[in-house]
Amino acid sequence: MDKAVILARGLGTRMRKADATADLTDAEKAAADAGVKAMMPIGRPFLDYVLSGLADVGYRRVCLVIGPEHGQVREYYDRLGTRRVRIEFAIQPEPRGTADALAAAEDFAAGEPVLAINGDGYYPPEALGAMRDLAGSGLAAFTRAGLLRGNIPAERLAKFALVRTDEAGRLVGIVEKPDDEQMRSAGGSPRVSMNCWRFEASIFEACRRIGPSPRGEWELPLAVQYAMEHLGVVFQAVTIDAPVLDLSSRSDVAAVRAALADVEVRL
Repeated sequence: MDKAVILARGLGTRMRKADATADLTDAEKAAADAGVKAMMPIGRPFLDYVLSGLADVGYRRVCLVIGPEHGQVREYYDRLGTRRVRIEFAIQPEPRGTADALAAAEDFAAGEPVLAINGDGYYPPEALGAMRDLAGSGLAAFTRAGLLRGNIPAERLAKFALVRTDEAGRLVGIVEKPDDEQMRSAGGSPRVSMNCWRFEASIFEACRRIGPSPRGEWELPLAVQYAMEHLGVVFQAVTIDAPVLDLSSRSDVAAVRAALADVEVRL
């Protein structure tokens, strides 16, 4: 398995939101205003670090799912010479959700398993490698303790989707935006999804068959639930006790910049 799909189509709504307390350079502010988080200049575009991290653990082909308005992203990587990773593109015509974004990469997958991650997260090698090592579909289930060692504050983390598994570690369901009772029932060490998946070809059928969520979007958790319930797909949840650097808003930029200061990018 050497293919990865990066969902980089988002509108950057939270990143565009003004924040007078955020410590941004002029270049970072311009990128935040544009809402293209993947191109946030952390010394070099944030996405360069993500791609280098994928190459470090053996991913050699990467598909960036972008929108038709993201010519800046395509132009940058068309000009950039890479040796360790081959970069391809898929276009999601409209921002209709994460399942719709993944569906745009079906031709790239070509029936083979793929890693799927968000374009605004820098994932630890433990998670990226664990997805490669699986024999079938799976999810990196991050411990809250591990994530709190990164840049995600506890109050934001409390809203992340909970991972529910059976005794064999197989995924049972994803609880989006859990309430207090659901958090308590999760026990003392709940695990959350950061959208780091290993998908087999069946996920694309699931993406086609679901409808929109109550929020009006075609979302990956719905496609995963459909795959489990109607296609018989088993997802193994692999516990990862490590942080993810999250670049969702302007307040995240300074911490991500500091965390990546000594990271060497090799593409």
